[in-house]
Amino acid sequence: MPLHPQAQAYVALYPSDLNTDLATLDLATIQEMRSADGLAAERGPITHLPFVRDEVAEGVPIRVYRADRGDDALPVVVYFHGGGFVFGSVKRNDAVGRDLALRTGAVVVSVDYRLAPEHAFPAAADDAWAVVRDVFARPAFYQSNGRVAVIGDSAGGNLAAVAAWQARDAGLALAHQVLVYPVMDAAMDTPSYREFATGHGLDAAEMAWFLAQYADKADESDPRLSPLRLPSCRGLAPATIVTAGCDVLRDEGEAYGERLREADVPVETRRFDGAVHSFFGLPGLFDQAIEAREYIAARLAEAL
Repeated sequence: MPLHPQAQAYVALYPSDLNTDLATLDLATIQEMRSADGLAAERGPITHLPFVRDEVAEGVPIRVYRADRGDDALPVVVYFHGGGFVFGSVKRNDAVGRDLALRTGAVVVSVDYRLAPEHAFPAAADDAWAVVRDVFARPAFYQSNGRVAVIGDSAGGNLAAVAAWQARDAGLALAHQVLVYPVMDAAMDTPSYREFATGHGLDAAEMAWFLAQYADKADESDPRLSPLRLPSCRGLAPATIVTAGCDVLRDEGEAYGERLREADVPVETRRFDGAVHSFFGLPGLFDQAIEAREYIAARLAEAL
């Protein structure tokens, strides 16, 4: 599959996601890298919203966005950022949180889940589920009308998928789940892992490194780590799955869509041809990011 011209320009500058020797990434270096963001200007504008506040949900820091000044109850969209379970934060992903609030008209709750390697599996999954549980438990606090969706990209897509099946098992009626090039299986053995192993942004070796930081000694078949291994997908929330055509994670995201379809879960899977991993979070570089966000907002509006 040929790269989109904008993706070609991107990988010419960033042939791999971390662009560094993985053997040099000790904890001090990781923490230093977290404090820098060379792509901040490409993540989109920090659009003014009348309502943005930092809160805590069951001990987990969150940022709550609302695009209007009203007091009416609204649907809530819980957002989990990407970053390989190691990088990313509410602050770094502030632009996308604001953008989601504007595009969906919902209350957006962005989650500052704990990061690896300091906090290994299942810390991030536990934080994600705690926030979703809190949104259902305290609707007045979130100005929620009871309609709740989850969305996540990359590692955040993993957390959104895990929270979705935990909600099902807890009897909580999640309205929708949006998974953007999600991490769905720790096996890393799909054709897309081989086809796009190097030179397409997120390298296969880098993804293995990310998973090693998070998974530690966990069983890779645990569905909290590998949602694709979930014994049954029946009864899960309707889903939208977005994949990038030139991404090691493409096949596992699309395989999850097939599993949902086979379980009679309403699902729509859309591949963005020629796109590379991370395109969704960089509208300053990729026109397909805007296209994907408009598509996702329309799907959420229909569901909510």
